[in-house]
Amino acid sequence: MINAIIGALIIGLSLGVFGSGGSILTVPTLLYLVNMPAQVAIASSLFIVGGICLVSSSVNIYKRKVSWPHVLLFGIPGMVGTYSGAWLGVMVDSKIQLAVFVLLMSVAAVLMWRGKPKDSLSGAGGEGGELKIIKIGLDGLFVGIITGFVGVGGGFLIVPALIFLGGLSMSLAVGTSLVIIAMQSFSGFFKYYSALSSQNFTFDWWVIGLMIAGGVIGSFSGIWLSGRLPKEKLQKSFSIFLVVMAIVVFTQSVL
Repeated sequence: MINAIIGALIIGLSLGVFGSGGSILTVPTLLYLVNMPAQVAIASSLFIVGGICLVSSSVNIYKRKVSWPHVLLFGIPGMVGTYSGAWLGVMVDSKIQLAVFVLLMSVAAVLMWRGKPKDSLSGAGGEGGELKIIKIGLDGLFVGIITGFVGVGGGFLIVPALIFLGGLSMSLAVGTSLVIIAMQSFSGFFKYYSALSSQNFTFDWWVIGLMIAGGVIGSFSGIWLSGRLPKEKLQKSFSIFLVVMAIVVFTQSVL
């Protein structure tokens, strides 16, 4: 139980500091610290990520840092995609899911290594930018399928899409992405829950609740720390950590 709380705090800290990236640690935490079966870990990850993002986004909603038109344009196709990805996830061997997950962790590591910290991108985009509706919807569908299939939030894909396709500023993109991630995550979880329950898998709601609580506390702590830490060095360190975790998942659960 302590392992789950520690993992949740790390996940939340990453979400608070970087605006994304933390949810990709949820599946390894459930696999290796809580010892959940792979498909249950992927499904539980969706509920945990959705819960953390839902609570954390309340601050952004209060501060009016959420663009509701973009939530609808990106989120509704994303929910369809996540449900479809979850449907596909219960049809394939969990090793295939984890192999895709390892690939996704590697991509996230590269993007975080090469990317700039979010504060230095604060001028990117803009509320007056061109709104590419079709591309936003297709991107939402694609990210949703990935989210449902491997159980991650996909914030590192959603935020750039909202900036460069949706024309949002960084602060609005981060706030909007949390709402979208929550919508997508719950959509995928309900499909997994229905399918896995029918196969007599059980969900540890006590662990799920603890991880949501720990993740929320960590995310608010991360937001507080974000203005006091050297983000560029932290981001590169986190990208190295993601590579290490990808290697662990590949060697322990895929090979």
